[in-house]
Parts: sequence; structure tokens; C-alpha cells
Amino acid sequence: MLTRVVRLLLPAALLAAAPPCLGLAQAQQPAAVAAETNPPAEAKPLEVRIGLITRAVPPPPLYDLLAVPEDEAVAGAELAVKDNTTTGLFTGQSFALETTTLGEDEDPAQAARTLAANGTRLLIVNLPDAELLKVADAVKDKDAVIFNVGATDDALRAQDCRANVFHVAPSRAMLTDALVQFLASKRWTKLFLITGPQPADLLYAEALRRSAKKFGVKIVADKPWTFGPLGRERSDSITRSDALVFSRGVDADVIVVADEANDFGTYIAFRTYEPRLVVGTQGLTAATWHPAQDAYGSAQLQSRFLRSASRTMRPVDYQAWVAARMIGEATTRTKSADPATLAKFMRTPDFSLAAFKGVPVSIRPWDQQLRQPLLIAQPLDIVSMAPEDGFLHQRTPLDTLGIDEGESRCRLK
Repeated sequence: MLTRVVRLLLPAALLAAAPPCLGLAQAQQPAAVAAETNPPAEAKPLEVRIGLITRAVPPPPLYDLLAVPEDEAVAGAELAVKDNTTTGLFTGQSFALETTTLGEDEDPAQAARTLAANGTRLLIVNLPDAELLKVADAVKDKDAVIFNVGATDDALRAQDCRANVFHVAPSRAMLTDALVQFLASKRWTKLFLITGPQPADLLYAEALRRSAKKFGVKIVADKPWTFGPLGRERSDSITRSDALVFSRGVDADVIVVADEANDFGTYIAFRTYEPRLVVGTQGLTAATWHPAQDAYGSAQLQSRFLRSASRTMRPVDYQAWVAARMIGEATTRTKSADPATLAKFMRTPDFSLAAFKGVPVSIRPWDQQLRQPLLIAQPLDIVSMAPEDGFLHQRTPLDTLGIDEGESRCRLK
């Protein structure tokens, strides 16, 4: 287990405004009067302690073009803590980030209990769904608040929801709704769905089918991928011809791939029998962030992250940045570092955060999911932003993405 602490304290000179000297009239005043007219020599800042729990990224066997950076999520949270501290110079807060990077067999629940026992009860968690639930349940009696930045499972916002968990990562339902909204707006309404064998692939495909029904597009073919991880191979294979035949004879506007493991989705494009666009987990995708995003002032966030991390910002980095900034914004507004106070405020309509998306982001009270626009992007460019024009909702168009209140199975506990 690796632990890293980033502590940015406020300079005392910026927290105190004492005059350099006393005038003659002030010096002759009684002590009680002088105490009333002179500010205290130094104000102690409100310290806000944030924890981040992530797991060490296993090294790729050889060269991996899509390798996950070792500091994914960590780099985003660290930048946000710097941003929070900039505001804290004027509002009287200081922020500290303690990162725990777990080894392969280390228990995330124990790591969370240790952080909470040491007074760090605002926890950003970048872990899969099962481990996230272990963390949430382990610190429930410690009044800790969890910010999920890595798990997209819809069940976490439904039957497995927890009252102490806020979801900054989008749900799969939000991702597929955003993508299908775009396809519907283009009138590309005939979909050929190809699903990988991994459990996450099956869940993505399930969400895609729900989105297709929701927005009135048709899945004209629905097939499993059975040719192995061709997207990871770097040599010719006899199965290439099989894959070519696999896509023949389907009258579809678009191929949708469900391949969260990146095993085959990148292989599909330009290898189909008929010319077909590829969307889904590869090709044209939906995400919270993208290196090409530069609208709404986001170029300055991209530049600062690049200088800080020496790489471009990825979606999980952005989600960790948003989580830490949510904490900073709520602290500034409530003048408190108490997790229960911050969580209560985040659930109210008064809470929102500017997040470089053109509109403020906020929390859905029924499942504590962050409502936010999603980027529709190809590898090197932004194509659109969901929700698309024309998709309306009685509260906000952002609630057209994902599970709405009336259909939610979440009972916060």
C-alpha cells in the first residue's frame, strides 16, 4: 500500500490583516477598546482533509497503446486541491489530499477505515463496483462520505445505492442514453449491436438496449463477439476473414460495439463487409471528458492539467477533479468541513458547480448521481454534446440522460 499526502496550507500573512503599527491615538486607548479595534494577529484556516483510494495499475505485458496511466484519478484530484486552495486563500480554508494506492491483494475497506479513523472522512474512490460498496459499508458508521469516480454500474444507482455515496462517474445508462440521443438526432435508427463476452460488456449492451427502446431506435441485429481479442493482436490472423463475414448481410446504419475491455472494438472499424460507422465503447463514444474538449473555458483546465501531470486529462481524471471541486465548493458555501453538513448541502437545489461544460452540474437527490452533459467524441475531435437539442425534461434536459426519478429503484440507506 502506497500513501501520498498533498497538503497545501494557506500562508499566514494572507489570513491575517493586522496593521503594521499603532498610531498615537490608538496607543493611548484603553486595552479593552484596543482589543475591539484591532483584528486578531492570525486566523487559523479551516482544514479540509480529503482521501483518495485507488488501486495500482498493473503493468501491461508488453507495449499497450491504451495503457492506463499510473496516476489516473490521482492527478485530477491533486489539481483540484490546488484549485480549492486558491479559493481558500480568500475564504479561509486549507486542503490536504491523502492518496492510498492499493496493491493487488490489499483490502480497500481496511484502507477506508484507516483513513476515517485518522480523521479523513471525505473519500474519493476509484474502484470497481463491488469494492466501492465494501468501502461505503465499512465507513458508514464513521459518517464518511464517498465520491465514486470510477464505477459506472447502474446497480450502484439502483438496488445497490448507498446514502453515503455520491456518483461523479456517469452511469452506463447515462453513457448509452447520450450516444443513442445523438444517433436518433441524426436519424441513424437501425443499429447492429455486437457484444463482447466480459460481464461489463453484457451490462453495457443491456443499457444500450434500454436506451434504444427509450429513444425509439431499432436494434436490427444483436450478436455476440466470438473471435477473441483481435483488437489486442498486432499480426494477421486467419479469423480476419471470419470477422469480415460476421458483419455481412445486416441492413444497419451503425454498428454499436459493447467492449469495455478494449478487446475487439477498435478492430471492427474499416474491417466490416459493408461500410458502417462504429460507435459505442470504441469509435464514436460518450464520456465526461476528452482531450479535444476546449469549449466553455476548458482549454485552461486542459493546459493546467498537462503542465501538472505531463499528459492529457482522461475521463477518470476529470471525474476525480470534479469530486474534489465539489468538496471545495460545498466547503466554501457552508463554511464547514463536516462530511454530513457537506453531503446535506450537496443534495439541495442550492448546490451546483461550474465544470467547463457550459451549464452547472448538480446532484440528483433520488440516487445521488451527478447530472452533467456528456461529450460525444471521435478519437481526435468532439462531435456533439448530450443532451441533444430537442430532448426535453420537466426539470432539466440533463435528466434525459440516465434513470429518471419515476423509474429509479434506488432507496437510499
